[in-house]
Order: sequence, then structure tokens, then C-alpha cells
Amino acid sequence: MSEQLDSPVASPAEPRSRWRIGLLDGIRLGLLVAGGLCVATGLLPRADAAANMRRIGPLLLFLGSVIVLAELSRQARVFDVIAHRLAIIGRGHYPVLFLLCVLFAATTTTVLNLDTTAVLLTPVMLALAVPARIPPLPLAMTTLWLANTASLLLPVSNLTNLLAADRVGLDGAGFAHAMWLPQVASIGVTMLCLWLWYWRRGRRGADRYLPPEPVRPANGRERALLSLTAGACVLFIAAIPIVGDRIGIAATVAALIAVVAFACLDRSALRWSLIPWRLLVFVVGLFLVVPTLGRLGLSHLMHDLIGTDPGTAGAFRAAASGAGLANIANNLPAYTAGEAVIPAANHTQLLALLIGTNVGSVLTPWASLATLLCLEFCRTHGVRVPMRRFLLSGAMLAVLATGAATAALLW
Repeated sequence: MSEQLDSPVASPAEPRSRWRIGLLDGIRLGLLVAGGLCVATGLLPRADAAANMRRIGPLLLFLGSVIVLAELSRQARVFDVIAHRLAIIGRGHYPVLFLLCVLFAATTTTVLNLDTTAVLLTPVMLALAVPARIPPLPLAMTTLWLANTASLLLPVSNLTNLLAADRVGLDGAGFAHAMWLPQVASIGVTMLCLWLWYWRRGRRGADRYLPPEPVRPANGRERALLSLTAGACVLFIAAIPIVGDRIGIAATVAALIAVVAFACLDRSALRWSLIPWRLLVFVVGLFLVVPTLGRLGLSHLMHDLIGTDPGTAGAFRAAASGAGLANIANNLPAYTAGEAVIPAANHTQLLALLIGTNVGSVLTPWASLATLLCLEFCRTHGVRVPMRRFLLSGAMLAVLATGAATAALLW
């Protein structure tokens, strides 16, 4: 088996290639075309298609806005400042740096979105490895794993969470109340696996690292951009427990603040390629194709796998089925296919499915878009990912973290 993953995902860190159509982009566009054909041929009734589009409309607004906000924050070096400051606080001690990196990645995933962690935090952490003389693989795997396993707490943390919160009728506070213990369990197991497989002395190969110099804006314009975009992020985070299901509007307002700041201070950074069209096309296509597959037999298969037991056995079956299908296909279609067959009253079983698709999608490279993006950044930065260790450690994490988080849900 190859020791180096060569993913076809276009790197968001390379603006000149943003509009190049690669293999994965072709698949996304093909998925959208296939979805359109499903509606045109009647395989998916127009009423069902329209209902799905109305359901995901606010989600697309949120997703597009939060990625624009995060990308402009990256250009303003908000994440660079934080990452370098954490490494300085660690004072060369790896255990301290490990805890700080876990906190940083988990917080970014929880309050901004797992794709934000993948797209923006991964290259920042890999860039930090050079001046601090830190082995890059532990940093990369920390962002890769926590982008998935720390995405349980808030509806905004993952697109699947927004769908689940809408399905079970929970606002942000109610969702967090239901999922805080599974989130703690999932992160705890992730930390254990990270230390065992990537961070301990025998894996990282050094006793200490070199604290880097802090990142400082070069002039007043850069200081203003840093302050304004950081302020927009803080406002968005503060709005999360207040705005409820209008999170897309809050993300849009925060993104507009950042856009206005750049329009006044650095207009060259504002490009149409800031809009994450690849991700939006992927989501729209999925929500046309997956319901069609459900009508053609996928729903019967998922029903047989998940069952309708509202108790403990049903919850673990749903979690295991969600994790399994996510690693075979992808976590988003795995969740939507499972959601379609779980009875509306089985809230615990639905949340267990959510745990399986979010936390369990760490075994195969294609199990989540966040994983694909993180691995692509590793490739473009020349970081070798030993695939045998990736698969073995991912299998261990998927089983233990999914089981622990589901048990915590049932506590």
C-alpha cells in the first residue's frame, strides 16, 4: 500500500488554481448534473426536490458565509497569530503544545465549522512546524482528526448537525445540552489516540521544540485588517447562542464586516473564488441524488441496518451504520440516508447516527471532505502521511470514539 496519499483536491491555499477543474471537481459537477437529471426524469418528484432545496437554503447561506469569513481571517493572519502565540506559550514543552493545539483545533471546529479547520487551520499548523522545528505530522493529524471528532457540540460545527438539530427541533442551547458529554468523550478518546500514535516521544522524535517568534503586523493597514476580521469572528461566535436557527444570517453579517474591511484596506484580496462553489455544488447535488437513491432501494438497506429500536441497541446500531457508510462513501450522504429511515420520534437514535457519521468518518481518506482537504494540504506541503499508520490509527479512533460518544449520549 502506498505510503503517500496523492489526493486530487485543489488546494485552497493556492489562489491561482482555485478555478482549475480537477477530478474531484468533476465528480461534484457530475453529482449536480445527476441530481438535475433525477428531477427532470421524475425519479425524484419535483415537490420533493423543492422541499429539499428549501431545507438546505439556510444551510448553504451559512456554509458559504462562514468559509468567506474564515478565508479572509486567514488572509489577515488571525490564525497565524493564534498558532504562533500558542507555540510561544508552550515554551518548548511538547505536552503543553499538544494540549494547546487540541484546544485550538477543537475550538475552531466547534464554533466555526469543521471545514474551516480543514481549509484554514491545517496550512497554518504546517507552516508553524518550520520555524518551531516541530515534526509536521502530529500537527497535521491533530487538525485532521479534531476537524471530525470535535464537531458534535453546536449546530454550526457540522452541516449534518444543522440537519439533525432541525429534525429533532433543538435550538443551539438545547443541542449543546444534548451533545456536550458526547463531545467531551469524543475529544478525550481523540487525545488519547493522538498521543499514542503521533505525539509521544517515540513518534515525534524530539524532546523539545523551538518557540517561534510572534507574528506581528508590518504596518497600520495590516493591524487594522487583523483587528477588524478578528472582531468579526468574535461577533459571530458571540451570536451563536443568541440567534438560534438564524445562524446563516449571523455568519453573513460577520462575513460582510470582513469583506467591507478588505474592500477599504486591501481590495485585491476580494475575489469571486472566495465563494466555496465546490462545496455548495457538492451539497446541492447530494440532496438531489441521495433522496433519489433512497426511492430506488437505499432506504430499505439503511432500514435493515439501523432498525427502529429507540433504545440502547438501536442507538449503537445507528452509530455503527453511520460510521460504516461514511467510510464507504462520505459522511453527509451517510447521514441523510440514515435520517430518512429513522422514525421521527427516535431522537436519541438520530443523534447516535449523527455521532457515527461525524466521529466515525476518520478511517478512509474520503469519509469526509475535511479529511480530504487536510490530506491535500499535507501533500502540497510535502508532509508524508504513512497510510498504514493512518488506516490503523483511524480504525482505532473510529471504533473507540464512536462507542464512547454514543455511550455518553445514552448516559
